[in-house]
Amino acid sequence: MTRTEIIEKIKGVIFDCFPEMTDADLAEDTVINTETAIDSMGFVLIICKLEALFDVRIPERQWQKLSTLGDVADSIEKRLPKA
Repeated sequence: MTRTEIIEKIKGVIFDCFPEMTDADLAEDTVINTETAIDSMGFVLIICKLEALFDVRIPERQWQKLSTLGDVADSIEKRLPKA
């Protein structure tokens, strides 16, 4: 899976959880908790859905280090099995 595909799937989960953000322009440097309407509980929901979608586990202690869309993509990308 390419990084672009990962980013698009992450955006899909965000838009599914927060349909009011469908028109938002999310880039890799978008800070999820401050530049969007997503609060900490919403962020936890997104991470849990992403873990299920990608079949990966992101340790809770890592969650606080994830701030941008790119950070989330990096975390998922490094946990995916190598092809």
